[in-house]
Amino acid sequence: MNRSDDESKLVRWRSAELQLSADSLPIAPAGRRLTAQEFQTLADVPASHEWLANIDNPRTRRAYKIDVDEFVRFAGIVRPDELRLVMRAHVIAWRKTMESRGLSPASIRRKLSALSSLFDHLCESNAVSHNPVTGVKRPPIENANEGKTPAISDDQARRLLAAPRGDGLKAKRDRAILAVLLYHGLRREELCTLTVGDLQHRRGILHLRVIGKGGKVRYIPVHHRAITLIDEYLESSGHRADLAGALFRGVGQRRREENRRLHPESLRRHVVQLHARRVGIDLPGLCVHSLRATAATNALEHNADIAKVQEWLGHANVSTTRLYDRRRSRAEDSPTFKVAY
Repeated sequence: MNRSDDESKLVRWRSAELQLSADSLPIAPAGRRLTAQEFQTLADVPASHEWLANIDNPRTRRAYKIDVDEFVRFAGIVRPDELRLVMRAHVIAWRKTMESRGLSPASIRRKLSALSSLFDHLCESNAVSHNPVTGVKRPPIENANEGKTPAISDDQARRLLAAPRGDGLKAKRDRAILAVLLYHGLRREELCTLTVGDLQHRRGILHLRVIGKGGKVRYIPVHHRAITLIDEYLESSGHRADLAGALFRGVGQRRREENRRLHPESLRRHVVQLHARRVGIDLPGLCVHSLRATAATNALEHNADIAKVQEWLGHANVSTTRLYDRRRSRAEDSPTFKVAY
């Protein structure tokens, strides 16, 4: 078989096996049994397709697909059964190639994690006998005791909260948004997917019903300062009664934006970074996640229990929460300021 035939097979297999999305799985309408054809189609779904379709987050699914596609090309895999022949040496060779290309440690770790996730699923499906990624050393995490996302100071947070000026709808919306981010530590997708109905009273206290990663729901009590700002925004926006509609919406000139939920990228550029520039906050890497890091850091510095902060942020593992714990690296506690001559 010549090289062109191999490449042709590889393209066909990757198209069939690794480039299918979760939406391509056949689904029977509610209340109806699967037809014989649908049953057989589902029975023939490749294990790698099942693995990809089972990843809920679309961004993670897309990134993992790209990473696994890259390994398939590197290893020259043509047929699905060749995955059984992949050994640890192949994975180590791929890692070394990525290092020689100058990829960051974080990128290499993610790509190895994607491949390991695939092989874990294939092992569970009895499609392969072992996970060849197991035991392959991964690049160390830089600054493992502290996250890279920059947090702002308490003074900067107060200035940012006061940055949106005026009585216009956008100013009221932006004040409410910044309060929700800085007082509750939400991810940007979590804020953008909030609905009016997600404002719920539980035992007499107003909560935010937040849908986090993996569809996990958590309830966060609303800070009293945020309640006032959210109420002012809803009073002006006129969509308080639209419980199923987005809480924070576009306020552009075009009418179609009025009922459209705020886009995460618009949140970053036209709310957080815009108002940060207006009040002179010049911090490289400032983003929506910076306000989440700020909220977590502030809560921990004011003696919040780290297990409660973990639950509050929606972290699956407390080790992730510890990345926001900067109490040991506060400049004011440095021995530098104890030196006296």
